[in-house]
Amino acid sequence: MIVKSSTVSGCVTASPSKSMTHRVLILAALAKGRSIIRNPLTADDTEATANMLRKLNISVVQSGAWVVDGGDLHKPTEALHCGESGTTLRFMAAACALIDGECRLTGGPSLSSRPIGPLLNALAQLGVGSESRDGFPPLIIRGTGQIRGGNTSLPGNISSQFVSALLTVAPLADAPVEITLMTRLESRPYVAMTVDAMRAFGVDVEHSLDMTRLTASVKQYKAATVTVEGDWSSAAYPLAAGALSGEATVKGLNPMSSQADKAILPLLGEMGAKIYVSGDTVKVTASKIGGIEADLSDCPDLFPIVSALCAAAEGESHLTGLARLRLKESNRVVAMTEGLRRMGAKVNYNEDSVKIKGRPLHGAAVDPWGDHRIAMSLTVLALHAEGYTTIKNAGCVSKSYPEFWGDLVALGGRITE
Repeated sequence: MIVKSSTVSGCVTASPSKSMTHRVLILAALAKGRSIIRNPLTADDTEATANMLRKLNISVVQSGAWVVDGGDLHKPTEALHCGESGTTLRFMAAACALIDGECRLTGGPSLSSRPIGPLLNALAQLGVGSESRDGFPPLIIRGTGQIRGGNTSLPGNISSQFVSALLTVAPLADAPVEITLMTRLESRPYVAMTVDAMRAFGVDVEHSLDMTRLTASVKQYKAATVTVEGDWSSAAYPLAAGALSGEATVKGLNPMSSQADKAILPLLGEMGAKIYVSGDTVKVTASKIGGIEADLSDCPDLFPIVSALCAAAEGESHLTGLARLRLKESNRVVAMTEGLRRMGAKVNYNEDSVKIKGRPLHGAAVDPWGDHRIAMSLTVLALHAEGYTTIKNAGCVSKSYPEFWGDLVALGGRITE
């Protein structure tokens, strides 16, 4: 895809939340009866979850709203392929613990390099057997049709999805499950989102203020009708485009959302962008932005777009809390460093932090390493940079935001294939 320097202006509707779509889809599968999911996100990752549930005997009918007939998971007759979706792998590994029999879960090349050992160890403490490739996919879950319950512990600084996956199946155990985290919980808002989703299906979770201790009582999920809210993660890209290259309005966002990436608003504000919020609508207009110091440990998915903003800002920025980004679809710190340097920014990084000095930027040929968030972030920066930028493997954005290219064109982005 070729992106030209552009001035943007206009309004788009927020894409549905990928994280919430995954959660309510899986909870609907665990609840007995028919659930209806309104405004779901249809993207590569959520399709992977829906397809896996079908292989476990769950009816998922996708026509506008998604209709899910849940509560009766069966052993699959074939391997469960998760594509490149880490959320699918982790949540479904826990769900398969409820099935009597073996379930084999596999994934694409990138997913196969992402760890799942801590989740398997936590499940083992609850009586669930498994086998993996030294803590990496592919893996086998040996379920007995029940989880015995009790206490389990795991680190909280590798992936919050391990905690969320355990929580979703905990109410269906034979006895209450208490989860203890051995480290600070990073990406805590994502676990809060899981708790919110479980409440929508009739189950409450007790937890400490810092969410390092969580308890789920034994209780059946109730079928529900839920509406997926707009995705702050996806909205961050058009909002950032407005901050750098004109103005952009995104409607359909919940200002009271528990989503981690709602943090894009205070980050943009700290950098000096002009922000206007009215109900479910957010407008950002371009202004002179400056460098920031920010800890992104609770919202790591914002790193690519925030680092792109920093590359266009005046002064130096220091971003921390990045250690887990090497375990995403790509090593995001290295991938963004490479792309930003190609476009003229000065970047230095280590395992947990990066320093970026903003400079005048120019177009370049950049490789997002097959990572949807890298591709979208470099594209937003390309709208601001002088000249032309070529985004290789641009189709990877379909993993989370299939409408990305159309939305940017609607805002006035000059983009050609």
